[in-house]
Amino acid sequence: MLLKLDNGYNIGLKKEDISDIKIIERKKEEKEDSEEIKLSGKKPIIDFYLTGGTISSKLDPETGGVKWLIDSKELFNIYPEIFEIADIRVKTPFSKASENMNSSDWIKLAKLIERSLKDKQVKGVIVSHGTDFLHYTASALSFMLGKLNKPVVLTYSQRSSDRGSADSRLNLICSAKVAVSDIAEVVLVGHATTNDDYCYVLQGTKCRKMHTSRRDAFRPINCKPIAKIFSNGKLEMIDNKVNKRTKKKVFY
Repeated sequence: MLLKLDNGYNIGLKKEDISDIKIIERKKEEKEDSEEIKLSGKKPIIDFYLTGGTISSKLDPETGGVKWLIDSKELFNIYPEIFEIADIRVKTPFSKASENMNSSDWIKLAKLIERSLKDKQVKGVIVSHGTDFLHYTASALSFMLGKLNKPVVLTYSQRSSDRGSADSRLNLICSAKVAVSDIAEVVLVGHATTNDDYCYVLQGTKCRKMHTSRRDAFRPINCKPIAKIFSNGKLEMIDNKVNKRTKKKVFY
């Protein structure tokens, strides 16, 4: 039997060790609110593309597995901090496990991101993604989009968003900070260590998932990280040879 605790963690109990079960309170079904998130008009705008993966999931107590988040409003309830950094326009082109994505999905995503890059109101782009094939998407988008004028940030979570040990909060906060920075590259942002101290900004064509469950699963390959990014917005550049934000148009 799987129990969900108030602190976000889950515990499992063997049925033979349970002497009695009492239902204290029935689960209250939350009403879905389809109302779109309103923009303040006072903050930079980030286009946020939800494509699926663990970062877009939560525990389903009825099955013991995970399921996709219902809508963007639910994302807002879990991660209110990123909405303090910028006005977020959440878009869901598709919801897939990353291992089920293919070239047609990359083409669709690239075309949508191109529109965001051409939108003068948009400061940057974030793409949330499953971890297993994230480095393939990062590389594909890097070559498809070419030289950028704004940041395109891919991020992830190793654990579902409602777990107490979830790594998604720091990853998303740091991703939002990078999305409004001057790093005009396709990058991957995620935990640099197993602690919640800072994230690495990794080049989209030179990173790879190197562990199945660690928070710092993604590492730079044959190069150094572009930068360190902290939740307070502090950006420590490690490699200064990167494209910087411009006002030039980008063509897919």
